[in-house]
Amino acid sequence: MIGKLSGILSEKNPPQVLVDCNGVGYEVDVPMSTFYNLPANGEKVSLLTHFVVREDAQILFGFGTASERATFRLLIKISGVGPRMALGILSGLSADELARAVSDQDAGRLTKVPGIGKKTAERLLLELKGKLGADLGPNLFATPDHQTDILQALLALGYNDKEAAAALKALPAEVGVSDGIKLALKALAK
Repeated sequence: MIGKLSGILSEKNPPQVLVDCNGVGYEVDVPMSTFYNLPANGEKVSLLTHFVVREDAQILFGFGTASERATFRLLIKISGVGPRMALGILSGLSADELARAVSDQDAGRLTKVPGIGKKTAERLLLELKGKLGADLGPNLFATPDHQTDILQALLALGYNDKEAAAALKALPAEVGVSDGIKLALKALAK
C-alpha cells in the first residue's frame, strides 16, 4: 500500500493533483481542505495517502494531515459511504468541523455538504458517535468546573449533549452545582 507521497507538485486540477516522484507522476484526489493548502506548481509537496483498489479502478487519495486521513478512513467504513462521498464530506467540512458536528449531533451542519441529505447526515452522526468528536465533549473546554459537574449530571440523567449544553447556557454564571442542576431540570421540563 502507498502510505505517503513526497515529490514535486506538477499540476493542480481540483480535486486532483499530479505529484512527480522522481519521474513517476501520481494522480492523487484530495479534499478541498488539502487542495487550498498546497504549495504552487513546481514546489515540493508531501501527502499522506490512502489507496483504493476496485474492479474498475485504482485510486489514490491524498491528505495534508493525519487527522484528515484518519477521518476519511472512518467515513469509508460506514455502509453507503464510498471514497468519493467521504472526499466530498471532507471538502465541505474540515476534520475538526466534522468532529464538532458529531460531538454536537448537528445534522444541519452535515446537510450543507452537497450530496448529503437529512437521512444520510443522521446516519453519519449515529455511526460516528463515539468514534469521532468524543474527545471534544459538549463544549466542556470553555466551562468552569461547577458547570462541568452540572453538565455531567444532566448527561447521566439521560439528556443528550445538545439538550444539556442548551440548559447549561441558560444558567446564571455563578450558580452552584445543586442549584444549577435544579434550574437546568426545570428548564428542560418545559
